[in-house]
Amino acid sequence: WGKVNIPLSEASFQKNKARAQAFLNSQPRLFVQDLYAGHDPRYQIKVRVITTRPYHALFMRNMLICPKPEQLATFGEPDYTIYNAGECWADPSVEGVTSKTSIAINFKTREQVILGSQYAGEMKKGILTIMFYLMPKQGHLCMHASANEGKTGDVSVFFGLSGTGKTTLSADPHRALIGDDEHVWTDKGVFNLEGGCYAKAIGLNPKTEYDIWNAVRFGAVAENCVLKPGSRELDFYDESISKNTRVAYPLYYIDNAKEVAVSGHPKNIIFLTNDAFGVMPPVSKLTRGAAMFWFVTGYTANVAGVEAGSGNDPKPTFSPCFGGPFLVLHPTFYGKQLAEKMEQHNTNVWLVNTGYAGGAYGKGGKRMPLKITRALLDLIHDGSLDKAEYEEFPGWGLLIPKAVNHPNVPNDILNPKKTWKDQKAYYANLNKLAKMFQANFDEKFAAKADDAMRAAVPKVISPSSL
Repeated sequence: WGKVNIPLSEASFQKNKARAQAFLNSQPRLFVQDLYAGHDPRYQIKVRVITTRPYHALFMRNMLICPKPEQLATFGEPDYTIYNAGECWADPSVEGVTSKTSIAINFKTREQVILGSQYAGEMKKGILTIMFYLMPKQGHLCMHASANEGKTGDVSVFFGLSGTGKTTLSADPHRALIGDDEHVWTDKGVFNLEGGCYAKAIGLNPKTEYDIWNAVRFGAVAENCVLKPGSRELDFYDESISKNTRVAYPLYYIDNAKEVAVSGHPKNIIFLTNDAFGVMPPVSKLTRGAAMFWFVTGYTANVAGVEAGSGNDPKPTFSPCFGGPFLVLHPTFYGKQLAEKMEQHNTNVWLVNTGYAGGAYGKGGKRMPLKITRALLDLIHDGSLDKAEYEEFPGWGLLIPKAVNHPNVPNDILNPKKTWKDQKAYYANLNKLAKMFQANFDEKFAAKADDAMRAAVPKVISPSSL
């Protein structure tokens, strides 16, 4: 389905594999890691990573689960093998290979071949794609999401694309971290696929993100980061290479992370979005139909530095199920899975905007303060936000609280209209974004949508009609 993942013939895959193996065999030294994916032993798979770069080997050693010595002694043959020959270009003359970069997965032979890309995340996301294929076959929902657990065992799952705060917000000092990126919701609850975290590092500050800042120590991997002259300490404010700086570290580097990253069924599901247009509320409660719409839509807005080629003006990104590139089946399949599980376990669903207020990005808008977002999450977790009085956000069907009782949350910020000085510009931006949602929905989902999902599509509104 879609335009991101494309089919590749068996013959072409074997040519890619032969090219990768020839390159790997020509190297003076290889780095091989035998690892596990999945904390639930019922669904754990064995993964062998073969690469030419120690950086890639350490990255995956951090990101997956390291076997104990006795497990390694009886590891045997892997369930899946990753041939990372990213330093070798792909051959565009091979049928189905459209450039010098090719990332291919063969579900029959249980292999991944990487050519022409040295981005370490290709391996990590390859495993996620594999689980998006395997888990639905057993009736379970694979999720590109983070998760944490309260002291009473209540679980929250955070869906979100790059730059929305998925890793930052799941690392909550008052809650146990289950994981920051890849999970599966089974018949017994949720489990983390990974053994590590992959966090954004730009502007990392111990005052606001101590847990992540403290995890950047010996054994962690830093990407696109610059060292300070003299001290050779990481400069988290230097964006001369890229604003998209990253750190990868083992899960146990977070003090309150669960050692065995398995928990119960989610009480709250939180969709995170970085709305750079500045028109969406900081928190909304979603009906079932609205939840399905926002899940299959997977909205955020890219700004400079978050993704390659994002430029200076905000651009909407619609990534189905908050993980479009990793989906093997059509998004509506996963959407139905989520709907069934939410209904079965009476899960609340929230839309949290970590983006801009008071204006658009670059046009007077300011990023939502982290202390406000964390305060709203605290109100979700203690159940008080569920009891608040709500009003409908006109044209969008979102339910926004009229007021909350928290010293860090000014009530005026709950309705984005009240944060804009230029009301004409506000409605222009609101309707501009609504049209983008409509176009995306009509192109991808209208044919398969039910009435409840159709009703959740944002509508263009006239200020005079309010």
